Amino acid sequence: MARFKVGVVGGGNVGATVAQRIAERDLADVILTDIVEGLPQGKSLDLCQASSVDNYGSRLKGSNTPEDLKGCDVVVITAGLPRKPGMTREDLIDKNAAITRSVAEAVGKNSPNAILVMVANPLDIMTYLAMSITKFPKNRVVGMAGILDSARFAYFIAEKLNVSPKDIRAMVLGGHGDAMVPLPRYSTVNGVPITELMSKEDIDALVKRTANGGAEIVALLKTGSAYYAPGSSAVQMVESILKDERRLLPCACILGGEYGLSKVCVGVPAILGRNGVEKVVELKLAADELALLKKSAAEVRKGIDHLKLD
Repeated sequence: MARFKVGVVGGGNVGATVAQRIAERDLADVILTDIVEGLPQGKSLDLCQASSVDNYGSRLKGSNTPEDLKGCDVVVITAGLPRKPGMTREDLIDKNAAITRSVAEAVGKNSPNAILVMVANPLDIMTYLAMSITKFPKNRVVGMAGILDSARFAYFIAEKLNVSPKDIRAMVLGGHGDAMVPLPRYSTVNGVPITELMSKEDIDALVKRTANGGAEIVALLKTGSAYYAPGSSAVQMVESILKDERRLLPCACILGGEYGLSKVCVGVPAILGRNGVEKVVELKLAADELALLKKSAAEVRKGIDHLKLD
């Protein structure tokens, strides 16, 4: 049986972490690409040399040539400039749009049947841009946002309650940034809603910290941004797609009427399988929750309009 092939575009910290975790889980062979000569080759060789120690058979190759992405089942796009202290995701739009355009054109040409998993920021806007450039159907272009935001929310909940993160299931919708929409009543500790376990004041504080989760790490690192949790979040999506697990995960999806939203990319619960986004699940949101989701979508739409894609 032929092995799956996953392309990872961008050999920085996030891309290298994605490649490492795909290999360690033996999910697929990996082609790691970057414009910097030697960078993806060196990291791929390093990971190959760890295979006998960590007991995986995935083969990895580094490349500076987009043509090496040919025949990928999934392509994870991490290429882009990271945020710096004081920089918002919106500040990155023009800079990373040029990079995403170039990468999306290469992927569309060399892997026309691939499923795209977008990681580059501003995530929601870059996901919409990638679909516009590749002309892929919307089910084959999905962004990693809600999983990361939900993972951050889950950790903060576990830390506050002093319980195992393994028992936490959190749900965060909306745009990947300050306008995200954490849903406390859909966030549970082994099935028990957190609204029954902590005060509204404590929940509000965790919601605020979650919205600033990326900026908090940027401020601590000073010279970079998060990559372990983003890498793991992207790989969870890749695994659900390749294994056709049909997991229900919060992802940045391009909507066509769901939640009353169209022509916008925003975080919503989605079933991920071999065809990418198999289904967008519409939760029964309270009026205030739906209003926040629509407000978040409006912020994303501003960024899309800035790129003049439609």
